[in-house]
Amino acid sequence: MVTEGVARAPNRSMYYAMGYKEEDFVNKPMVGVANGHSTITPCNSGLQPLADAAVSALQAAHANPQIFGTPTISDGMSMGTEGMKYSLISREVIADCIETCVNGQWLDGVVVIGGCDKNMPGGMMAIARTNVPAIYVYGGTIKPGHYKGQDLTIVSAFEAVGEFTAGRLNESDFKEIEKRSCPGSGSCGGMYTANTMSSSFEALGMSLPFSSTMANEDREKIDSAAESARVLVEAIRQGLKPRDIITRKSIENAVAVIMAVGGSTNAVLHFLAIAHAAGVQWDIDDFERVRRKVPVICDLKPSGKYVATDLHKAGGIPQVMKILLDAGLIHGDCMTITGKTVAEMLSTIPAQPRADQDVIRPISKALYAQGHLAILKGNLSPEGCVAKITGLKNPVITGPARVFDSEDAAMQAIMDRAIRAGDVVVIRYEGPRGGPGMREMLAPTSALIGQGLGESVGLITDGRFSGGTWGMVVGHVAPEAAVGGPIGLIQEGDAITIDAHQQLIQLNISDAEMSARKAAWRPPAPRYTRGVLAKFAKLAASASRGAVTDPELSQPEIPR
Repeated sequence: MVTEGVARAPNRSMYYAMGYKEEDFVNKPMVGVANGHSTITPCNSGLQPLADAAVSALQAAHANPQIFGTPTISDGMSMGTEGMKYSLISREVIADCIETCVNGQWLDGVVVIGGCDKNMPGGMMAIARTNVPAIYVYGGTIKPGHYKGQDLTIVSAFEAVGEFTAGRLNESDFKEIEKRSCPGSGSCGGMYTANTMSSSFEALGMSLPFSSTMANEDREKIDSAAESARVLVEAIRQGLKPRDIITRKSIENAVAVIMAVGGSTNAVLHFLAIAHAAGVQWDIDDFERVRRKVPVICDLKPSGKYVATDLHKAGGIPQVMKILLDAGLIHGDCMTITGKTVAEMLSTIPAQPRADQDVIRPISKALYAQGHLAILKGNLSPEGCVAKITGLKNPVITGPARVFDSEDAAMQAIMDRAIRAGDVVVIRYEGPRGGPGMREMLAPTSALIGQGLGESVGLITDGRFSGGTWGMVVGHVAPEAAVGGPIGLIQEGDAITIDAHQQLIQLNISDAEMSARKAAWRPPAPRYTRGVLAKFAKLAASASRGAVTDPELSQPEIPR
C-alpha cells in the first residue's frame, strides 16, 4: 500500500528546490502572505516592510510563509479616466487571485496585506470564500498634508480643481495644494473608502484592535503586522476560521461602526459582496435598519474636520466600539481572530472618549442622531440606491434633470459652468454592466463643491462615488441604465425628487409615461467586447446585490 508520505513526495520536491528541510513538513503550517505591495500608488508603496515583518513572525512562530502577490488599481490616479473602470473589477481580480493561490497551493492559512480601496473587500471576499484561518493587515493611512494652516487630503486636490475653475482659488495656491495633498505613503487619509473598510474589518473581528487607523509610516504599523502573523498561527492551531467570525451579527457590528464614523458609500457595495462570499444573509435593506439606530459620533472628513490619524490618537476604533457596545448598538458576543469576543477585547477601553479631544464624541453629543448612509427607493430605483446625507443642511431637492450618458460628458458641462443651482445632474450608463465597472464620480462631485454648488445641486448615478465625496449625491441607482432601469428613461428637464427624510428617489412623471418610455427603450451596444471589462459586463450582478460576479453560485468549502 502506498503511504500518504510517499504519495506526497513529488509535492515536497518542489519545496526542497526552495530551500525547505524535511523538518519543515512536520507540524509547521503553510501560511500564505498575500502581498499587495506595488509602486503604482502610495497606498501600496509602503506594504513591503509589513510583508517582511509578517514573514519573519511566521517563521519565528514555526510556520512556513508562502509569499504571493496581488494587483492593485489606484482609485485616486485613475479617477476621471477610463482606467477607473478597472477599479471595481480589481476587487474581483484580487479575490480570485487569493482564492486561486490559497486553494491551489493547499495553504493552511493566509495573511492578506493591502492598502488601496479594493484591496480590502477583494481580500476579505477571498478570505470568506476559502474559509481557511486568515487575518487582514491594513497597510495603514497616509498622514495629512498641510498648507496655510489646513490639513490636506487627496480630496483637497480634487476640490481645488472646482475652486480654481470658479475663480475662487489662485493658480499659486492651486499648485501648492496639488503638491502637498499626499506627503508620503499610505492610503487616502480621511474616512474615505480605504479607512472605512479597514475600520469595518477591525469591527468585524478580522483585524487586530487599533490596527485600522495606524499610519503606514509609523513603526507601530510594522509591529502590528508581525503581531497579526503570530495571532494567525495561533488561530490555525485552534482551528478558528473566517466563517466562525464573519456572521450576520459581526457584519452588523461592522456596519454600525461604518455609520458611527461617517464611512464611505462604497462600504454598502462591498459588504453585500463580503456577505455573499461568506454565505451570510444580508441585503441592502439591512443597512437602512442599522442606520436608523446608530448615530454618527466621529467628526471625520470628507464632511467633517479630522483625518484617520486624529481618530487613532483619540482612541481609534476600539473607543468607537466601546461607546456603541455600552449603548447596546453592537454585539459583544461576536468572536474575533484573537480568540476573544468583542466584549472581552473592549473590556479595558474607557466607557467615554477622552475630554481633551472632539474627534470621537459620546452618544449624548452625537453629530447626527442617525447614520449617514441612507437607502433610498422609489420609481427611479426600485431595488434601492445609496445617499450620503451628512454635512447637508437639508437633504431634499426637487429640480430639473440634466442628463449625461457618461461621467466625461457631465464633467465637461460642470467645467463649462453649465450646471446651475437647483439642477439634478444624472450620470448614467456607468453602472456595473453599463460602464462597465461602475466608475467613481469624485471628479464631478468635487468640482461642484469647489464651485460652491455642493448644497444646491443634486447628482444621481448608477455608478459609484469616492469615499471622499459629500454633497447631495445618490449612487448605486439600481437597476442600472444598461439593463433598462428607470434611470435610463429620464429625459432632459424632467423633475426629479431626492428626499433623504422619506428615503425617496422619484422621477415625477406618470406611470403611463414611464411605461411608454420603457417600451421605446433599446439597450445600447456594449462598450467593450473583449478582455476583462467585457467579462465583467457580462457577469456582474446589480449594485443592489454587491455587483458580484458569481451571483448564483455557492462557495462550498474545499475539503482539507
